[in-house]
Amino acid sequence: MFKHILVPMDGSKLAEAALPAARFMAEKLQAQVTLFHVVEKDAPSQVHGQKHLTGPEEAQAYLQEVAHTWFQGIPKVECHVHETETELVSDSIVAHAAELGHDLVVMCSHGRGKAFHLLFGSIAQKVIAGGTLPVLITHPDEHGEPPPFCCCQILLPLDTDPEHEKGLPVVKSVARICNADLHITTVIPTYESLPPDEKVSARTLPATAARMLDLEARDASEHLDGVVRDLVAEGIHASAHVLRGAPAETIARAAEEAKIDLMVLPTHGKTGMAAFWTGSVAHGICSRSKCPLLLVPISDPTVS
Repeated sequence: MFKHILVPMDGSKLAEAALPAARFMAEKLQAQVTLFHVVEKDAPSQVHGQKHLTGPEEAQAYLQEVAHTWFQGIPKVECHVHETETELVSDSIVAHAAELGHDLVVMCSHGRGKAFHLLFGSIAQKVIAGGTLPVLITHPDEHGEPPPFCCCQILLPLDTDPEHEKGLPVVKSVARICNADLHITTVIPTYESLPPDEKVSARTLPATAARMLDLEARDASEHLDGVVRDLVAEGIHASAHVLRGAPAETIARAAEEAKIDLMVLPTHGKTGMAAFWTGSVAHGICSRSKCPLLLVPISDPTVS
């Protein structure tokens, strides 16, 4: 399980939205924490309208202040400033994590409103795509402040690809350590909620298409029931849910209704979120949900 947490900071209030989750995980997992800043070449004095660190001395003082404010009682907290100026902040984060053996990155997406609509193309997404590390992504509350973080209810959306179940060991460990309830969910579309291109191909036989989707939902329910039985046998508080509708909207709504604290999504290395079902579904989940995301790589990113 995670023993060394890397928390990239840029000095902005938005980035500090990651701190409650980092503190929670460090305490629960008895993990070491490294607060990390990369000195950016030609760094702006502001980012997202907020203060941005521009030099190593300023950055070191800031990280020390964060450590004192947020991580009292955590046995081992380090502050590290990468002083060599770089244009590729995400590459430096990935390289540092690999060099010093970090096994979890906790960071903010810097998204506003519906939280993660700026995730794609951001430093967070580049970190996900460039490494093999799990990444826990949070976002500020509606006032731009660090939100409280807990982990009592975990949601793991799965599709029918067995490959995505490779993320289960990480999810089980988090659920067990946090004594959390684990909700495993699969969404099967109805005929009405099929994407337009799929609906066109099924239009000639809509009744048959609807029946096939009903059978797929039945098979998914039987499969998830088996997964949950195994989890319960291991002492995990787990439940299975097969929902119907448009996947992204249905998952986001389920997360809100169940008051989910953490959603876990499997990723495929350098293809990042695009390999989770389809990029549109993953992006839809992220843009609709305010829930913190734990993105778990489930394959070697060097393998195409």
